[in-house]
Order: sequence, then C-alpha cells, then structure tokens
Amino acid sequence: MSSYKTRKTPGDTTWFTHDRFGMFIHWGIYALPARNEWIKNMECIAEEKYQAYFEHFNPDLYDPHEWARQAKAAGMKYAVLTTKHHDGFCLFDSKYTDYKSTNTQAARDLVKEYVDAFRAEGIKIGFYYSLIDWHHPDFTIDRIHPRRNDHDAEKQNEGRDMTRYAQYMRNQVTELLTNYGKIDILWFDFSYEDTPSDRWKKGKGKEDWESEELLALARKLQPHVIIDNRADIEQDLWTPEQFQPDQWLKHQETGELVVWEACQTFSGSWGYYRDELTWKSPEMLIRMLVKTVSIGGNLLMNVGPTARGYLDHRANDALAVYANWMKYNSRSIYGCTMAEPDILPSLPQDCRYTQSEDGKRLYLHLFAWPFGHIQLPGMAGRVAYAQMLHDGSEIKFNEGELRHFGVGLPKGDDLLIMTLPVVKPDVIVPVIEIFLK
Repeated sequence: MSSYKTRKTPGDTTWFTHDRFGMFIHWGIYALPARNEWIKNMECIAEEKYQAYFEHFNPDLYDPHEWARQAKAAGMKYAVLTTKHHDGFCLFDSKYTDYKSTNTQAARDLVKEYVDAFRAEGIKIGFYYSLIDWHHPDFTIDRIHPRRNDHDAEKQNEGRDMTRYAQYMRNQVTELLTNYGKIDILWFDFSYEDTPSDRWKKGKGKEDWESEELLALARKLQPHVIIDNRADIEQDLWTPEQFQPDQWLKHQETGELVVWEACQTFSGSWGYYRDELTWKSPEMLIRMLVKTVSIGGNLLMNVGPTARGYLDHRANDALAVYANWMKYNSRSIYGCTMAEPDILPSLPQDCRYTQSEDGKRLYLHLFAWPFGHIQLPGMAGRVAYAQMLHDGSEIKFNEGELRHFGVGLPKGDDLLIMTLPVVKPDVIVPVIEIFLK
C-alpha cells in the first residue's frame, strides 16, 4: 500500500483520489458576449445592459448527454457544473430568484438535465456555486463588483444586507442538495482578502458568507459530499487554479500532505471565449494530467460551452486528445499516486512516475523519447516485468551494465537499463508499465 497519508478531511475522499480526473463546466449567459466569464466585472457592465444576455439566452443545441459521452470517453470520472456563477444567473429552477434559466428562452431546468445525463454515464455529480453574486440586491459593492467605479457606488450600497444574502445562499444550496439526488462534490467559489490601500478596503470571507452555518447545512443534507476550501474554512479540497504545482501540496500549519485538485482550462478562459488564442497543445494537456497525478493530485479540466449549448471544435479536439490517450493509458492514472520515496531517485530526466496505490505497478511516463535505452538507477533486482502500456508489448531490460559495444557505457550494481525501440510509438506521452517484485 502507498506510504503517503493525507490530512484527515470531513468528507470521504477515497473515491476522489482514486478517480483523479474530472470535467469542469463553466456555462451561463456570459457565453453570449463570448469574451470571458468575468465580462460583467471586467467591462463594468450595468445591470440593464447585461440584461440583454438574459433575454437572448437560447441554448437550442444543449445536449448534456453529448457532453457526458465526451467526458466519459476522455476518461473523466466526475464533473462539476456552474449552477450559479458570479453574475448571479442560475441554471436551475430556484424559487428564490427570477434570474434563472426557466425564465429565459431555454424555459427549463438545465441543471436537472446535466445531472440526469452525467449520472446515466456513471459520472459522479458536482455542483459549483458562486459565493459572489453581482446581481443580488443585498450583495454589497466591493473591489470586484461591476459597480465599483460608479460615482454613487457608496450610496448604492446603502440598505444592502449581507445577512439576507447569506440566507439566500443557504436557501439555494438547500435546493441544490435536496432536488437532484446524491451530489458528490460541492465547489464553492470564492473568498478574497481585505486590501487596505484600495478604495474598497474590505474583501469577503467566512463572516460574510456565514460559512460555518452554510457548510454545516451542506454536510447535514449530504453527509458524504466533498467540499472545497473556498468558503474560507478548511474542508476537503485544496484547489490551486491555473497553476501547476511542482510538489504535493502540504498544510500550511502542520506540514501534512493534503487532498488537492488542480483546476485548469483548455484555453485561457473558463467561460466560452470566441477569440481566445492560447489553447493548450496536446502535449501540454497530457503532461498536465500526468504531472498532477505524479505528485498526488487530481486534475479538473474545464470546458466552456457556447451560448447555443454545444462544445465548439477546439473543445472537442482537446477532449479527443484525452480520449485517445486515456483509452490505452488510463491504468497509469486511476488508482495511482506519487511513486514511493525510495523509488523517486531512480526517475530519469524528462520523465514522470506514477505508482498504483497497492505498490505493485510503477508507470514511467516519457515526456522525451530517448535513443535506444533508458536507465533506472537503484531499480536493479526490483523489476519482474515491463511493457509498453498502450499495446502491452514487452520491454526488455538488464541489470548492472549496458550490454553494448563502445566506451563510456554506464555500470552500477543497482542499475537497471531498459531497451527501447528507436522510433517513438505514436503516443503523445508513451508509458512503460513496470511490474515490481
């Protein structure tokens, strides 16, 4: 069994750390302007102007079953949908607001359709719920609010009551956790600190959200649910965003290893961005997944559907990259984690290890294909068999020295040398499956 132990969490993360790979879905009326999900903030769009997106929201091509089929093919085992983002628009039929999909041309509960479709494919269900709400009349104007630059912003804040807003959130979270069956992940977003030098000095955190009460409610309604840390109170998941850690995340105070999930995007935006150009290459997509699991983390990879409700060709292409690779190499991801400490020193340059949690299988991911041989110092006497994972073809190896003519050949009592084909297999990141003694 793996020797790595993580800090105890309120929820049971066993399935989560086994499945390793999920789909994030950012979708809402911000798909109509198609230039970032934060568009209301970035362009300080007034409510009456932003209303045009509400009135014209008509996702006539929305087919969550197709989304779910693509997620499953890509090897994603769980999904997290934005039930409400920062603009306050709800994809579900909440009785606490009129600002919802049932009052648009869609005229239906889009969250329910998502749940039914993904559940039918055996994918675990997650809900993203924004703690921020730029539409709600009680959400106070602050440094990230679209009305922050208005000359009368302070006056607009008069009478706003975050206590009423906190109750509104609890009411909606109750709906989300009672109307759709078992929910596996609740993904709150987000808290932000005070900035004394700013015109708007106060951020928002657990006091504003009344997080203790909110989290207690969620745990009561769905005791098994996994919750992230973004409500400003430690829960189950640490969630580095748009950043790839180089080592397993540790608790800031105790130094314990923690359960973590890197959330990333196919492009530079979370919501659909028609003109965005920084889409990640196939190599980068696979390497991000491998690197994350190789240091004990999960990867939550985001898609941003169009305003009409489908995934565009760029998203389809990116998902196909994962589908093609995971079809043959998923054993190196599911149920795997960081290689044991005594194995890590043998890692060759330009490679990453993952290891099965039972310790019996080691996976060597080759980010760069070497010529002829690859050396694993310290692994002599520890390997029973090796094969290419994608096709099950044997990889021969010998111990002690490289058996070849010439000078400068590597030697060592603990050295294991694998003989590779000269030509790299037609796999973005080839994987060698190593069966340990």
